[in-house]
Amino acid sequence: MPGLQGSAEPLSSAYQLALLDLDGVVYRGKNPIDHAVESIREAERIGMTIEYTTNNSSRFPNVVAGQLQGFGLDVEDWQVITSSIVAARMVARSVPQGSKVLVLGAEHLRHEVESQGLVVVDDAAAEPQAVIQGWYPDMSWNQMAQVAFAVERGATYFVTNRDLTIPRELGIAPGCGSMIQAVINATGVEPVASAGKPESAMYDEARLLAAHDGAEAVAKELCLATGDRLDTDIEAGNRGGYDSLAVLTGVTNPAELMRAPEHLRPSYIVADLRGLNQAQPQPQQLERNRWSCADAQAWIDGDAIVVNDEQDINALRAACSLTWAMQDRGEADTLPTMCLPEFAAL
Repeated sequence: MPGLQGSAEPLSSAYQLALLDLDGVVYRGKNPIDHAVESIREAERIGMTIEYTTNNSSRFPNVVAGQLQGFGLDVEDWQVITSSIVAARMVARSVPQGSKVLVLGAEHLRHEVESQGLVVVDDAAAEPQAVIQGWYPDMSWNQMAQVAFAVERGATYFVTNRDLTIPRELGIAPGCGSMIQAVINATGVEPVASAGKPESAMYDEARLLAAHDGAEAVAKELCLATGDRLDTDIEAGNRGGYDSLAVLTGVTNPAELMRAPEHLRPSYIVADLRGLNQAQPQPQQLERNRWSCADAQAWIDGDAIVVNDEQDINALRAACSLTWAMQDRGEADTLPTMCLPEFAAL
């Protein structure tokens, strides 16, 4: 896989379709993230189409669209694709029409499953052929126990996403993946499939939904998967063959980026969504252990990775290029013992 890419023109004009994650990218809980709204509006003004892709399975697209409209964005329901939408279609392809499906999730997930011609049930005694587990704030121990009972009895186990955490107003909280792990611990059974990222099905579905009036879906090479999590948003892009953009407004931090293995590396790194409307300088290797990006440099000094400016995003890009090159040369074992720049002000 190539390292960080460069773009001589703003990303919003180099790509036609942005596949934006929501939590940690556009908002955190009920609050918009700094610079997100004006950056999205500017990208749309330039001509970029925006699709909002979220592993959150609990909210209807119109509710999400309403929240974004409240921030001042122009959003239609079709621009929001949730893991519930993808999950329901996934289950429908695996069981006959009219099959019983035990659904643990919010009304949105239940609605999507019913819309696929399946029968929603709430307990294992109904003998469902499949189980689909999502996330919502009021899920209970008994609901999770019903999932476990049904899985133990042979129901095919699907999940909407495997995010271990979810950003909320007060901090990081347990996500759907943490609840799924409880069922796995109880049953010893792994889900057969997940609708959410890091699978690329959500991005593929978003491309189809962005096509209107018989138009062809936007080519993958003109789509930009954008998110704050390496192990979901970015990995999904890499699995599906999409270029990707990592933002530092959510879960991922500079240290994780510098230590990222090949399958979790983004095509671009920005501090926030303002980077969507900026050109991206191409990192360059100057020496074996020295990289530059624009005016910034990163190099090895003893047991430390050193940069010339820890407040410069280009220095982070140079540092990532350096550490990724080290890993690709088989030097990954040395990284955990090395001091890394903090980039605290990014």
